[in-house]
Amino acid sequence: MIPQLLFRMLRTVNPRCLCHLTGDMVIRGFFTVRKFQKAVSSQSLEQAEEHAPPFLPPFPMISLTNGCNLNCTGCWVTQPEPFMPPQMINPELLDKLICVYKKQGTYFFGLLGGEPLLYPHLMQTLQNHQDCYFQIFTNGTLLTRDLAQKFGALGNVTPLISVEGLNEVADQRRGEDGTHDAAMQALAYCREARLFFGIATSVCHQNIHQTLSASYIQNAIDREAHYLWYYLYRPAGKTPAPELALEAHEIRQMREFLVEQRRTSPILLIDAYWDKDGRALCPAASGLSIHITPYGQIEPCPIVQFSTDCLRAGMNEEQLYNTIRQSSLLHSFRNEVPSITKGCIYLENPARMVQIADEQHAEDSSGRDNRLILQDLPKTAGHDLNPPIPETHWFYRFAKKTAFFGLAAYG
Repeated sequence: MIPQLLFRMLRTVNPRCLCHLTGDMVIRGFFTVRKFQKAVSSQSLEQAEEHAPPFLPPFPMISLTNGCNLNCTGCWVTQPEPFMPPQMINPELLDKLICVYKKQGTYFFGLLGGEPLLYPHLMQTLQNHQDCYFQIFTNGTLLTRDLAQKFGALGNVTPLISVEGLNEVADQRRGEDGTHDAAMQALAYCREARLFFGIATSVCHQNIHQTLSASYIQNAIDREAHYLWYYLYRPAGKTPAPELALEAHEIRQMREFLVEQRRTSPILLIDAYWDKDGRALCPAASGLSIHITPYGQIEPCPIVQFSTDCLRAGMNEEQLYNTIRQSSLLHSFRNEVPSITKGCIYLENPARMVQIADEQHAEDSSGRDNRLILQDLPKTAGHDLNPPIPETHWFYRFAKKTAFFGLAAYG
């Protein structure tokens, strides 16, 4: 499986993209995680109980804008009112934030939206930080041939295109006909530009029989995608649709499917829910990830839309660093959530998540009345499986051991 994947990458990815992938993502990413692991393991109990840990979460996710050209079911982003301009993250703040992380040794950034391709300063940011590697989460409808060629010329970009099943089902989730075809065209442009690119799929009741199938994986391979990132559907936004959330036996089915398919499929099958031994984890509660909104608000996770701290363009790099490091909500989230669940508190106990936010006097950063919505949201199944299902393929065991090395995720 791995030799087939490597051969396919050598054949389909241009040399510049391969160099950035290997150098900026794989090698630098490895040392970033090792540095973070060392900081965590050397932290004393007294330090762990202090307000500020001696590190920043190593995998920052940054939402560039709350504007989007679609209106998908379950999307956490609150778009601007009609005829109102979307919020864009200040380009000066974005540049400083990336520099802060580079000084810490982090060179990998997830760029989200809304739709990040609507951000007018996107190309300039990518060009200014060619020593970094950027994963762009996009619906693909705005990814043109010209833009894909520009990404290929830079080499430090991997588009991750959302595909929510096959044609009709995907369009229903997106709320607009033709979006599946547009995403398929975006994949074709990525293939033509010889990018390293992937497909993101949120698994829900509506699409589980399509997406958890060998034919779905084969379709991704046939379109020359190099990785397929599976997400659990999480009911969020103004129309959360909790009836689409998976039940416990379906989450187990998803886990079993991934472990089995990883043995033979020549494509990277990615999740961020389980470690090498199949134990559940939350990247935010583990201290691995962080989310910055277009307003500069600091959140534990894109769907945990509460914040006690905000980054401003006028801050210098030291002030940005300390504001993130000393965030009371991040600290509380890392300390409290692992004792409540090893999985996803948003799914399993949204009302308790609101209580944690209230205890820290956190502001609602959603742009809607998020507290009321979450208090009324029913509990749904999480991904803490009992018994756990460990990885069986050596490559995924090694990769997950490197990326998810325990931290505080298990109490």
